[in-house]
Parts: sequence; C-alpha cells; structure tokens
Amino acid sequence: MLSVVIITKNEAANIGECIQSVAWADEIIVVDSGSTDGTVSIAREMGAQVYLHADWPGFGPQKNRALSYASRAWVFSIDADERVTPELRAELEQAMRDGAADGYYCPRLSQFCGTFIHHCGWYPDYVLRLFRRGAGRFSDSLVHESVLLTGATTRLKSPLLHYSYLTTDDVERKVAHYSTAAAQQMFETGKRSSQAGALLSGGWAFMRTYVLRLGVLDGVAGWRIAHMNARTTYLKYRKLAALHLAAR
Repeated sequence: MLSVVIITKNEAANIGECIQSVAWADEIIVVDSGSTDGTVSIAREMGAQVYLHADWPGFGPQKNRALSYASRAWVFSIDADERVTPELRAELEQAMRDGAADGYYCPRLSQFCGTFIHHCGWYPDYVLRLFRRGAGRFSDSLVHESVLLTGATTRLKSPLLHYSYLTTDDVERKVAHYSTAAAQQMFETGKRSSQAGALLSGGWAFMRTYVLRLGVLDGVAGWRIAHMNARTTYLKYRKLAALHLAAR
C-alpha cells in the first residue's frame, strides 16, 4: 500500500534511524547523490531499494526521481533527518485505509541543537508528505520544494519529528548550502539584489523570526534561529548580487 521515498547524500548518521521509523512500509526507496560515507550500505542493509545518481539536479527534481521508482498506491516522502513516531504511523495507516483525501499534511516539530522549537514560525510547520501516487509530484524547485497535488487534502495531528540542526557545524553547513541554492534559483528567475537590499532583508528576517513569530519565547534557541535566518537571508541576496555581477 505504501512507498516511502528518501533522498540522501552523506546521511550515515541519520539514515538508519530514519528507515527504522518507517520500516513498516511496503517499500522504501532511497535515491543517493554520491555519498562518500556509509549511507548507501546502511540503507541496503536495512532493506531499502537504493538507486545511485551521481549528479545533483536540485531537491525537487531529485525527489521526483525517487517518486519515479515508487510502485505502491500511496507515497510518503521523508527526509533522512526526520522520524515517524508510532502515533504518526497509526494516523498514516488510518488515513490510507479511509482514503478520505488525496494528500495529508503532517505538523512537523523541529529540533535545533537539542531543543524542540515551538515558535519562530517553525511549529506547526505543516508539510504535505502522504499522497496518492498518481495525484502528486514534486515541484522543480532547487530548494524548498513542495508537493504539487491534484485532489483534496487534510491535516493529521501527530507531528513528524525533524532533527534538522544537531550541531553548530550543521547550522553553518546548511546556511551556506541553502543560501547558495536559493540565490541560484532567484537568479534563474531574473530577480536582482544589492548590498543594501541584502542588509535590509537580513534585518527583516531577524525581526520576523524573533519578534513577530515569537522566537523570543524559545529562549536562547530562538535567538540563535533568528540570527541564523538573518544570515541565510543576507547571504542569499548577497550571492544573488554576485551572480549578476559575474554574468556581466
């Protein structure tokens, strides 16, 4: 009844627990983009079907690759740093039995360096993850992809756990990665920026996260997330300006 799809690169620290949390599914599809750690061997040892694609077309296209290998009536998309709890599993199984909708949103509860975050705009972070295989596909976005669904949707109650930023190194790596990918995506759609625009956008990202989205209530973690969002936004627009300068 259910195909689980996962895309990976160097996720040896995560992939085992991720697959274990969805081991009850009928098939688990892993599409790997050149891991140099033990990701592939761990996934295979745990019974996943692993497909290797050395190139990196972006998050959306890569997830569509994974989707193309799925064979069951329902698809659940999960990232390597996410976990399905027993409570969420029960809801997913009930949703598939009932078939009342074509897609189901899960609230996502994310951890930041050891603290689960309930504000900052992070929770409830509803993500469409369960859908009928013929009714949905992923957008072609390089980053921040989404499921494009034909049909009715509804929301589940149990959260999908997201261990997104375990260490300071994770924070730095993802800031660099996401700002670069977002800048490239904006460049390809003709958007422009400047140093002043980058500074203003970064400042606004901090205020939106820490004040408007109540990050202050998450304590030190909220401050750090606001700072991270500000840096990511600033770098995104600065890199966009640099791309235009290089293209002259």
